Amino acid sequence: MTINKPKRDLFDTKANATKNPPLADRMRPSNLKEFVGQEHLVGANKILQRLVENKELVSMIFWGPPGVGKTTLASIVAQAMDAHFASFSAVLSGVKDIRGVIEEAREQLKYYNKKTILFVDEIHRFNKSQQDAFLHHVEDGTITLIGATTENPSFEVNAPLLSRCKVLVLEQLTEAHLKAIMNNALLDNERGLGSLKVKIQNDAFDFIAHLSHGDARVVLNTLEASVMLVKPDSDGKRMVTLEIAQEAMQRKALLYDKGGEEHYNVISAFIKSMRGSDPDAALYWLARMLEAGEDPLFIARRMVIFASEDIGNADPQAILLAVSVKDAFDFVGMPEGWIPLAQGVTYLACAPKSNASYMAYLEALKDVREKGALAVPSHIRNAPTPLMKDMGYGKGYKYPHSFGGYAEQVYMPEELQGKEYYKPTDNGFDKVVKERLEFYKKMRKPMK
Repeated sequence: MTINKPKRDLFDTKANATKNPPLADRMRPSNLKEFVGQEHLVGANKILQRLVENKELVSMIFWGPPGVGKTTLASIVAQAMDAHFASFSAVLSGVKDIRGVIEEAREQLKYYNKKTILFVDEIHRFNKSQQDAFLHHVEDGTITLIGATTENPSFEVNAPLLSRCKVLVLEQLTEAHLKAIMNNALLDNERGLGSLKVKIQNDAFDFIAHLSHGDARVVLNTLEASVMLVKPDSDGKRMVTLEIAQEAMQRKALLYDKGGEEHYNVISAFIKSMRGSDPDAALYWLARMLEAGEDPLFIARRMVIFASEDIGNADPQAILLAVSVKDAFDFVGMPEGWIPLAQGVTYLACAPKSNASYMAYLEALKDVREKGALAVPSHIRNAPTPLMKDMGYGKGYKYPHSFGGYAEQVYMPEELQGKEYYKPTDNGFDKVVKERLEFYKKMRKPMK
């Protein structure tokens, strides 16, 4: 039988070396000692440190934002385990590629006694059938899977596969982490920029770390671009100023994926800022969403829901304004459509708040589900036929308009007499509603 030669690893630097690879690629750590950040995973006696030391293979999913070391950690684990390493991106690969990797893994185990670590970048982009293709082979030990994702695995990875993997959460890098990464690059003569005699002003150094938003790849790419923009002086030295760093940084795309977790995080922050009566914070999140390309009508719909759920009768005008904002945006469109949206956001944020109607419905719904279909009191039943009238349907019903707008009678099923769901607050117009309701309750007599 002809044995296929093992494919080269993604991290085989000799195979993938180019004449001038990017700084971010050259500075990729090769072991945990060089790795910066994720101390809760790679620190002394932490899970990855112990797995590497004990050479224990466990299927894992690395979940975290871009540029925090997911791919690098997969490489370090594979090298430490002395395992065959195969990798591909879920964006570019399909089930056919998976079958090829599985076949190769079997050959590695049979002829070389080597286990295979399969690294799948952006595993959340695989559909259910593609993810299912891994299940049996992970379970029988043919492969050890390491997946990387920026999305919440609970939503994006199917349950059977998720149950076979240890999910490790990687955190966004701090500015201190990014500065340490830049320092390493500036001092490294072989892989980094040490041989270029680079000097960087403190404000430029801080600017790059701050505007990289926790992404190691961005910070190294920006640092390298900054250095390349500077011409060496007569002594061969390069001085990176704040102006140079700003030119290299340009404008960073906002961290916001309309279909992913960050979408829900930002809309949650937007709603909670209005609920907390903070118009400034609400405007910030509005601008964040619009700038990132969110559908303005999605935002308007959330504002309409908010007006009823969180303001309600404390300001009955809120729901009218929210719907008007939606209509105004429909009429105006972008780029000026943000103007009515901003007006609506500030109004809703500053309005008195009451969730009494919202909570009242939930309480009523609870009784419906727990007590079932209770009998309608006979005096408020509909009586369209003579038979129904003979049975007493509608007998004794008092038409409120015949009694000055209010009649003393009950409307609740007998089992729920005295039950109160709706409890208006003392905020805004809710207080007026509360006083009116108290008057009605005093006049209402229990069912006999």
